[in-house]
Amino acid sequence: MAIIRIQDIAQHVGEQVTLQGWLYNKTDKGRLQFLQVRDGTGIVQAVAFQKEAPLEAFAAAQKVALESSLVVTGVVREDKRAPGIPGGFELGVKDLQIVQLVAEEYPIGPKEHGVEFLMDNRHLWLRSSRQWAILRVRATVIKAIRDWLDDNGFLNVDTPILTPSACEDTTTLFETDYFGQPAFLAQSGQLYNEADIAAFGRVYCFGPTFRAEKSKTRRHLMEFWMVEPEVAFCDLNGIMEVEEQFVSYIVQTTLKERAPELAALGRDLARLEKVTPPFPRISYDEALDVIQQVRDRTDDPEQKKLLEIEWGTDFGSPHETAVAESFEKPVFVHHYPAVFKAFYMEPTPGRPETCESVDLLAPEGYGEIIGGGQRMSRVEDLENAIQKHHLPREAYAWYIDLRKFGSTPHSGFGLGVERTVSWICGLDHIRETIPFPRMLNRIYP
Repeated sequence: MAIIRIQDIAQHVGEQVTLQGWLYNKTDKGRLQFLQVRDGTGIVQAVAFQKEAPLEAFAAAQKVALESSLVVTGVVREDKRAPGIPGGFELGVKDLQIVQLVAEEYPIGPKEHGVEFLMDNRHLWLRSSRQWAILRVRATVIKAIRDWLDDNGFLNVDTPILTPSACEDTTTLFETDYFGQPAFLAQSGQLYNEADIAAFGRVYCFGPTFRAEKSKTRRHLMEFWMVEPEVAFCDLNGIMEVEEQFVSYIVQTTLKERAPELAALGRDLARLEKVTPPFPRISYDEALDVIQQVRDRTDDPEQKKLLEIEWGTDFGSPHETAVAESFEKPVFVHHYPAVFKAFYMEPTPGRPETCESVDLLAPEGYGEIIGGGQRMSRVEDLENAIQKHHLPREAYAWYIDLRKFGSTPHSGFGLGVERTVSWICGLDHIRETIPFPRMLNRIYP
């Protein structure tokens, strides 16, 4: 008989099949044992009826404990009332073999648990249907990222994890010893990508990045995954067009391929269905006007205070939320003040106090999921920026070389996987979007 995976169970109605997995939940009704079995691809109900199941199989169904590993054989039946993912199918048990019987109470039960307890037991919490659904969405997001880039002329070029210099804020670097000299865990692969585009035109790097930010917000991790495309002969408008096509593909692909998982998470799919090009575009100056309008409408004194902002100040979470919630789709905010953007951003022609930068803000309070823009292409501008930011020129000598030998207008961006997954899944906190999150006060397990 066939050993099948639960995700394929609809193809085997009326057949006797075998599943290999773990006991997710159990309801004991005496002569009826309802077993919810999971195998990594889904959850299905297996029903052991004393009158129909062999004696040994029914006895095994009675004694099997939560999270025991097992092999169950039975006939697939269609029943719209049957729970599971996908629902609507169940297995009439004909045989049940326990591979490993759990002898003690499983720590994570159906009752409420505190966040710290769940994080301490993250290695077990991953088995819950909610975490299972989130991480399957994450896998699809990552595949969609690669598929779109690979199909649109981008080449994956890996960049170093250990670097001699900073790409972003030098105060958020994780430092380590590199045979007697300081080195840092990569904040970004972007600077190396700028070298790669002169060889390949369109490239991306994809991997873990590290920020030593002393932040406890629901949007921050110390270690997160980021994809960073970079494009030669591309200006700010060009890179925004890339971003909206890219993000729309990711969202629509996830909707198509992970509808059961998103439904299990209670996600409002109608909000995601609207994520199609074009996205609205507003300048930083216009975004300030939106924030002021939202501030004027609120009667909450605390909210009014949180929304206070002056020109030349970067947005915090309340400001990003106020802007993004004014639109049904993700919104581009472009031409930020140069004072708080990275040193390599191209100055705006005729308005050097701003730069050719752009962030993409997700709706529903999820804030920035993409940061990027056009990079400096003139060697003189870059030399001046490095000096102005008090950066060690010797560490960036190779980066300056890129402007000496075949420089072009070029642009790129970084998309954070965890923030994107958090938005697509509709989660309250980013810690659920990665198997083992690294946060300010947590590196275990």
